Amino acid sequence: MLSHSSIFSEHLLEKESGSELRVAAVQMASGPSVSANLEEALRLIELAVSQEAKLVVLPEYFCIMGLQDTDKLSVREQPGEGVVQSFLSETAKRLGVWLVGGSVPLVSHVPDKIYNSCLVYDDDGRQVARYDKIHLFGLALGNERFAEEKTIEAGDKVIALDSPFGRIGLSICYDLRFPELYRMMGKVDIILAPSAFTAITGKAHWETLIRARAIENQAYVIAPAQGGFHVSGRETNGDSMIVDPWGVVIDRLARGPGVVVATVDRAYQSSVRASLPALEHRCL
Repeated sequence: MLSHSSIFSEHLLEKESGSELRVAAVQMASGPSVSANLEEALRLIELAVSQEAKLVVLPEYFCIMGLQDTDKLSVREQPGEGVVQSFLSETAKRLGVWLVGGSVPLVSHVPDKIYNSCLVYDDDGRQVARYDKIHLFGLALGNERFAEEKTIEAGDKVIALDSPFGRIGLSICYDLRFPELYRMMGKVDIILAPSAFTAITGKAHWETLIRARAIENQAYVIAPAQGGFHVSGRETNGDSMIVDPWGVVIDRLARGPGVVVATVDRAYQSSVRASLPALEHRCL
């Protein structure tokens, strides 16, 4: 049986030359050791590149999931300096890919807080964008308690950038629950949503939120996640996925370390937008 995307793609007259590019979402179960996490990240990035990915996106907190929420303060870095940022820059350049550090702890204006920052590097290893997470996660449900505002300073800038893959909008995890953020980006072709959803909230809402953001923006959504049990005892949802502009999940990985790889087809996306011009029909 054909998927919705396969049925829809039959209406394409002819794909534009060079309109297809491979992208990847990396899933991890990071721990408290930055060096160990970077070693695992490198293995998975190289796995994605071996499958011809040219844009590779790491999950939120890929470099550290500490025993305590405050552990990330001890490894925070100055912008443009530090082990994690050097790793991202050097790896992007060496492998010739665009590489996204889902979130990196950077110093903030508040001594006992960080910015949770998504950093984008081009294939020359240059940092071309930085997004500081705006919406800070808070949860009090059963035995689970989270309050990111205690250790993270919220960002205040909406970030989108042009790339060889199209215009990319940046977000992190909890941002997914706030669709107005994505509207403020303007028309974007790809949305990045590196995350560390809890097992409880992920099971309930993760796929629904990802597919909704894809459908309403007629954009590809690349959603790499933390997925598994962590040394701290925390359990994250995983289910990293890439979703197309029609809301179809192209590929996904339920649990454990690995990569999800898919093709971004700009001609297909253009056909979706031309056939159902919802973005042009907005009234409010």
